[in-house]
Amino acid sequence: MEEEEEGLSASEGLSASEIEYVSYGGEHHLPLIMNLVDQELSEPYSIFTYRYFVYLWPHLSFLAFHKGKCVGTVVCKMGDHRHTFRGYIAMLVVLNPYRGRGIATELVTRSIKVMMESGCEEVTLEAEVTNKGALALYGRLGFIRAKRLFRYYLNGVDAFRLKLLFPRPEPSYYDDYGVEAQGIIGEM
Repeated sequence: MEEEEEGLSASEGLSASEIEYVSYGGEHHLPLIMNLVDQELSEPYSIFTYRYFVYLWPHLSFLAFHKGKCVGTVVCKMGDHRHTFRGYIAMLVVLNPYRGRGIATELVTRSIKVMMESGCEEVTLEAEVTNKGALALYGRLGFIRAKRLFRYYLNGVDAFRLKLLFPRPEPSYYDDYGVEAQGIIGEM
């Protein structure tokens, strides 16, 4: 209880510039991620689950620090899924006293940017239907509710599968030199 009260006072009047964001930097970050997720999320994960994500996609995991204390993290992956190259947000946590300050938005945005630059066509995740904060956050970022998954979590709560689709680039009618292609399709 004292730690929570201490955290609350430490985050009062917090400015965005006081939060340091870093990419996953190796094994020394793993206990920080595990502690945050175990503390805040309803699903239990094994060490193997964490290592699966951070070892294969370290560039998609980010941590947020306030005065040396890890206060948030996002853990993601990407890969082929049914003929689509898809990003997936597996875990997102911000400690309760630090919520509502844009930290989760920044963590997710950093991951999505890397996924987009890596060629992902969409990003998905699951969120408890009762998690109003997460649903609002992802809604602001443009995610849509694609499906309801009944009794998805071990605690019996339903989930929404949320999806963010990236706009597909329009096919170019110009060659590499900016010259408009001349009726090639019509000539075939």
